[in-house]
Amino acid sequence: MGNILNVGARALLVNQKVLETVGNNIANVNTPGYSRQTVILENVGGQFSGGGYYGNGVEISTVQRNYSDFLTKQAALMKSVAASDVARYDKLKQLESAFPGGTDGLGASVSDLLNSFSDVISAPSDLTARSVALSNADEMVSRFQTASTQLYELRLGVTQQLQNDVTAINSLATEIAKTNLEVTRALGSGHLPNDLLDQRDQLISELNKYIQTSSVPAPDGSIGVFVSGSQALVLGSTASSLQVASSEFSDNPNQSRILIKSGATTYPLNESMLGGGEVTGLLRFKNEDLVNAGNLLGRMALAIGTRMNEQQALGLDLNGNAGTPLFKLAAIPDGYPANDNAPPGTTLSIGVQTNPSGTTQFVASDYEVNFTSGTAGNIVRLSDGKTTAFDFSLANPVQIDGLEIQQSATPATNGDRFLLKPFSTAAGSINTAFSSPRALAMASPLTANVNAANTGNLTVSGLSTRTVPIPPAVTLNFTGPGTYTRSDTGATVHTYTPGVAIEYSAAPPLTGWSLTLKGTPNAGDSLEVTANPYPTLNTGNARAMLDLRDLAMFDGSPLTDGYAGLMAEIGVQVQGAQSASTVSERIAANLEQQRGSVSGVNLDEEAARMLQYQQAYQASGKMLQLAQNIFETLLQSLGR
Repeated sequence: MGNILNVGARALLVNQKVLETVGNNIANVNTPGYSRQTVILENVGGQFSGGGYYGNGVEISTVQRNYSDFLTKQAALMKSVAASDVARYDKLKQLESAFPGGTDGLGASVSDLLNSFSDVISAPSDLTARSVALSNADEMVSRFQTASTQLYELRLGVTQQLQNDVTAINSLATEIAKTNLEVTRALGSGHLPNDLLDQRDQLISELNKYIQTSSVPAPDGSIGVFVSGSQALVLGSTASSLQVASSEFSDNPNQSRILIKSGATTYPLNESMLGGGEVTGLLRFKNEDLVNAGNLLGRMALAIGTRMNEQQALGLDLNGNAGTPLFKLAAIPDGYPANDNAPPGTTLSIGVQTNPSGTTQFVASDYEVNFTSGTAGNIVRLSDGKTTAFDFSLANPVQIDGLEIQQSATPATNGDRFLLKPFSTAAGSINTAFSSPRALAMASPLTANVNAANTGNLTVSGLSTRTVPIPPAVTLNFTGPGTYTRSDTGATVHTYTPGVAIEYSAAPPLTGWSLTLKGTPNAGDSLEVTANPYPTLNTGNARAMLDLRDLAMFDGSPLTDGYAGLMAEIGVQVQGAQSASTVSERIAANLEQQRGSVSGVNLDEEAARMLQYQQAYQASGKMLQLAQNIFETLLQSLGR
């Protein structure tokens, strides 16, 4: 009698708990991170009673959490990779929008400026044509500044987003540490605290959205969470914190790094080891993509502004005065010293190489200078890793990629490092230097006059001023169709070839002028290169300005194609980032689906299980009802 009552009571209670668990699963079907729970049943050992062993019913062994450690970690990892790719892609799309094409683009304004010099050539003294050229210069400057401002605002936005993400990381790390403590306490019961484990796994999954982590279980049931390879973010119930800081080079505002503070010690995380996560994508965008875009834009501004200023200086304005700079350009910033450089420290100043102009050699890159002694070391071009040795004791300044790097009198210390950013301020600082159309130096200070008494068909094809002030007048006296002498070189006989430039100076650096002739002279013919007496009629320098359109300036491409090259490079980056984000999101979704197939709640399965245990519960109730009837019958029999 007692055994059937006990078996029925146990069965009723067990089936009730199973139904409660099924109901809990259904209630949490949409709860993020929830793992389906299953009640594990086992029979109660039988009791021997003369004729054999009789069962004692059922009891609950434990409540099992349906969980795959491998799939959970893989899903978190790919979630981290996808977050990194998506964050970078979103920012690259914003970057791309800063460089529109068509007539509204920077490239169109550059072409409009250079093309406007053709009208000045047609009417050299027409102030309207000159005013149009100046207006186009103002428009080009405005578009440079607008693009620079957009990059600046984008940089500020990324920095703020990094700060927000790091705040979220620190909050999640603290919560994981608290959950670790609760888990270790709960494990004292001998059973797994399923809800706490789900909560911790969900926190780690959310953490991986921001920064990729690896986790290592500890014997006490806590989990250690590590970032950047092996840096402990959470150990047991203790959480470290992250910080956003500027780069390792003092006063460099354009790049960031992540520091980790553990106790009283703060040290940087290795960016190359961060893996995935939104923080990684934002850092890559800010430290690489945005820097590269700024260098491409700044190179354009510095190259075009400097080269046009150089050409302006080689001409005469309408008042007959030498040309003054057309554009104002801020000085290139000195090298940024590393934070750990030894005081008092040397300084490095940067300028543009002249004669010949370094503008055609610019590479859109930053540079890192590493000293191995007081004056010597190597320069690393960061865009491609190319290394160039230097020794300021042998050459100061050092020339590289069209730039000149000058060391101050104070020697460096072995191990000192500097970051050079030659193009960082050019686009934001460029401006027109004057507003008077008369100040445009469109006339050449030189003219080439063919002797009217010549009997050959010699004509001037081109005359370019190399340097100012101009040299004294030079007369070319032809001794035959292919030979001539010069008044500045005495009786030396030179060879004449039509279309081949005649240089005032034969060896670099080229000075004075460059003269190109065509036609065939006869003996006794002559030509004089002398100062231009008619600056209001001569358009030699306007032609030189117009010819800058086809100057091979940006990686071998014409000056007017510089903006197209910039857009193409950024476009390739956007396409690559889009492809990466699409693939990683798809893989992350597939892995999450696989994890859900193991841990997620299937409503159809739970409904079937509910019906199953509802019937078992009802049967258990019938068993108790039967026991009661037997007991009442027994009492009635004893009462007679």
